[in-house]
Amino acid sequence: MFQDRAEAGEMLADALEKAAPAAPVVLALPRGGLPVAVPVARRLSAPLDLLLVRKIGMPGQPELAAGAVVDGPAHEVVFNDGLLRSMGLTETDFADSIAAKLEEIENRRKMYLGGRTPVTVEGRTAIVVDDGIATGATVRAALKALRKRGPAAIWLAVPVAPGDSLAEMAALVDKVICLEVPRPFYAVGAHYRVFDQVSDAAVVEALRSVWDSAAPSANG
Repeated sequence: MFQDRAEAGEMLADALEKAAPAAPVVLALPRGGLPVAVPVARRLSAPLDLLLVRKIGMPGQPELAAGAVVDGPAHEVVFNDGLLRSMGLTETDFADSIAAKLEEIENRRKMYLGGRTPVTVEGRTAIVVDDGIATGATVRAALKALRKRGPAAIWLAVPVAPGDSLAEMAALVDKVICLEVPRPFYAVGAHYRVFDQVSDAAVVEALRSVWDSAAPSANG
């Protein structure tokens, strides 16, 4: 049981510091992943950026993930090809949804990051941080898209996740660091004493605090 995301982040930073990633870049999944990622970025003296992902829902079933749009220097769209085939759909059937998700991502990037360009991950160890994983559908999409950006390695670092989701993630990354793998697993929030919603304003404030305190060499 973690007190809050900040405590989980410090504990995750301990584990990552011992693992000593080469040329690390920390990529937080907002909003909940950012308070966890901040202590990690500070401990590793690594640049911090966001990995923005928006789920693409199935027609009439918005909670069922057909795929996801992932932010980056060039936006990537990752689909669940098996699901699309089973439903007789193609990627072109989601053109309007993709356009809407791209607009949402662009608006969020402007809100959170202003005019800052994405941190370069090419040739570096990209460490993807979230406050936990449940089913992991959007995380899988983010990892697949991130691989196309040419990092030397991708690490997934989370405080808590179910074993079956971690097993699926392991095929997409070079290293997984997870502090707790509870059995049975009910929900991410069940493993935090304080698991309140992270506001947009809190995301902006946290990012600016890291940027303001970072050395010039850490800005990517």
